[in-house]
Amino acid sequence: MLLESDAVTFSGGNCVDEKTGKSVSFAEMSVAAYHAKKLPPNTQPGLVATHFWEPPNFTFPFGAHIVVTEVDRETGEIEIKRYVCVDDCGRIINPLIVDGQVHGGVAQGLGQALWEEAVYDDAGQLVTGEFTDYAIPARSDAVDREQPYRDPVPVNPLGVKGVGEAGTIGCSRR
Repeated sequence: MLLESDAVTFSGGNCVDEKTGKSVSFAEMSVAAYHAKKLPPNTQPGLVATHFWEPPNFTFPFGAHIVVTEVDRETGEIEIKRYVCVDDCGRIINPLIVDGQVHGGVAQGLGQALWEEAVYDDAGQLVTGEFTDYAIPARSDAVDREQPYRDPVPVNPLGVKGVGEAGTIGCSRR
């Protein structure tokens, strides 16, 4: 065995036995771990490390969606005149991806709000559980939207928040 105790720390590229002070390089420790000759029963060779990091402050993305619509009283047809969404996703690393996430989310959310319905039969069986059971928004159904963003947040090193569901959550609530 390279090091004798279970109390091993990593410092300066070396693994150091806290009890004896003996030090070996991480490379030596890695080779020894994968080519172990004397292992306790039911022990697999290799290195495993787990670390959980809890940030001092979590970030919660938020936003608001405002829609101006016209409804034809005779047909029930809805026309979206203006769609404004503000999504606070912090610093934007890739604007094209963020815009695509919100654009697709808004289309999905509008589909949920306008064309989808959970229908159950008399036995309680969901009968609209597949894409073939309701209209899926097409490009022609997409809306032009105004989409301002917010500034970086100070609670994480990148100043970012999530944005993946922002479009859907903002417009699909009935």
